[in-house]
Amino acid sequence: MNTLVIRIICLAVGYAFGSIQSAYFYGKMTKGIDIREHGSGNAGTTNTIRVLGTKAGVIVLLADAFKCIIPMLIMGAVFGKAYPDLVCLFKSWTFLGAVLGHDYPFYMNFKGGKGVACLAGFAVAYDLRLLPLAILLFFVPFFITHTVSMCSLILYSGIFLALIVMGQTGLLGALPQGALIQIYVIQAFLTFLCFWRHRANIKRLLAGKESKIYLTKKK
Repeated sequence: MNTLVIRIICLAVGYAFGSIQSAYFYGKMTKGIDIREHGSGNAGTTNTIRVLGTKAGVIVLLADAFKCIIPMLIMGAVFGKAYPDLVCLFKSWTFLGAVLGHDYPFYMNFKGGKGVACLAGFAVAYDLRLLPLAILLFFVPFFITHTVSMCSLILYSGIFLALIVMGQTGLLGALPQGALIQIYVIQAFLTFLCFWRHRANIKRLLAGKESKIYLTKKK
């Protein structure tokens, strides 16, 4: 099968999985609410914690991670047999689709989340060496500032830079340079998208007015 066709399939499958709105369905099933009509109006982990509590947020986080892990592993396994050197590329295209589905679900008027929890799934399914880095990039600044938006921007930026380092040092395997460039471009776009989706948060951060999130009740 032509690699262009494979990339399109990966993108489509990723979008299908990514468009499963965990926060929305959890809110509907447990409280009968549309999470987008409460808190920040975002269908993601942070707003779920804000509206429904930490336990609900953890459930949504795991669900959003797995909706990236599952299609990435499937696409990598299915098409990696014919193109073993391009597994990471196919996973990147699948992840791109998953984030687009999460952020812009077609059946919810394209109003979804911000794609941050999806990056946890990406780290697991793409290369487990990214997971410890992702945890440090997010939680070290989080426990200092309790500002999720800033941590999210740091996380996406850090993973983007890490992928470039890993790719150029051969840690992602014997990928052709053209495939590596595609991976970098995809991750650069997703990092930009993360900043774009957080543009209101960035304004509040610069103004010192961004809200904080605590996993336990603040004393």
